[in-house]
Amino acid sequence: MTTKLDSPAALLQTLIRIPSVNPDGDPGSDVTGEAACASFVGEFLEKACGATVSFDEVEPGRPNVIGKLSAGSAGSKKPRILFAPHTDTVSVSGMSIDPFGGEIRDGKIWGRGASDTKGTMAAMLWAFWELRDRLADLNAEVTFAGFMGEETGQPGSQHFAERYRGQFDFAIVGEPTSLDVVHTHKGCVWVELTATGRACHGASPELGENAITKLLPVLHAIDTELRFELATFANPVLGHATVNIGQIRGGSRTNIVPDRCTASLDFRETPELASAGGALGLLGALLQRHGWAESIGVKANVDTRPLNTPVENPFVQTLLSLGAKPVGAPWFCDAAWLSALGDIPAVACGPGSIAQAHTEDEWLKVEDLEAGVKFYRRFLEAL
Repeated sequence: MTTKLDSPAALLQTLIRIPSVNPDGDPGSDVTGEAACASFVGEFLEKACGATVSFDEVEPGRPNVIGKLSAGSAGSKKPRILFAPHTDTVSVSGMSIDPFGGEIRDGKIWGRGASDTKGTMAAMLWAFWELRDRLADLNAEVTFAGFMGEETGQPGSQHFAERYRGQFDFAIVGEPTSLDVVHTHKGCVWVELTATGRACHGASPELGENAITKLLPVLHAIDTELRFELATFANPVLGHATVNIGQIRGGSRTNIVPDRCTASLDFRETPELASAGGALGLLGALLQRHGWAESIGVKANVDTRPLNTPVENPFVQTLLSLGAKPVGAPWFCDAAWLSALGDIPAVACGPGSIAQAHTEDEWLKVEDLEAGVKFYRRFLEAL
């Protein structure tokens, strides 16, 4: 395999050319799912790096790929380190370049996943390959896990965290962070509120019950009273918790009193808010306080966790000693599930910029990819 792959850039080109589009929503591709990418990664880990490889099928045809690169002896006190990018990408719909071309031009590698997050994955894999003859001698038990489904709901990392709870001392999740250490980020909670009424002719609205006007005072209280409460849950890195009323849907015709109205809310939780019961707890208290708890339906469609790994963590300190900076992020990733469900201290750290993720002409600089290889290798050697 390595006779054809003579550089991390060549490895990233190969990964880009294997479609692994998340099937949810509008993938923009007839080929979806992570199976082919996971299979290639597993083969590389096994044949090029000497890893023991297994596959955990999280959903039909959508596995996590796991490679154990080195193991300690019985009673070993070597730290157990996990490297964990995700194998899926977002939709390729609307891209202005060949999403699976992997072209190298102007010092950049172009294609879907180049930045998010096959570039990070290629850097990790190539660092393992460069260290293949020394892995057993490093002061670490090294495992790689390629997670499926990160772009929608993170079922891959949730499955892994629950199955391997407490079995790792530290995890580096692959995301494009310009090789800074994202040790904290907000969680995201999407909530749908529903008010129901009674339809009737618009000429006699007094005979019905208008679901839209029933929901309006609730939304006003959320936009004022609840927004003020959220602002009190501040984080020194991330700022305060927020809410956005993103959608309102109600009614079928102008001359019909609407019997249903829904609104979609986007909460961004700080770690401080999550520790105090979360956005759902504050929302429930608001509805109860105003007497709306029985009349307004509440459904959480997305509930992702915030991340808050202390900068004082010794492995974070090792990363910082290599020149990285501790930062927060407005987005969320698999690291939060490893921490929340798996009791695994985790951060996100990888080459490239999040500004290139999900773009119509996604790319990663070759020099950034090579810097990522060097950074991961130096981290393992520094342990």
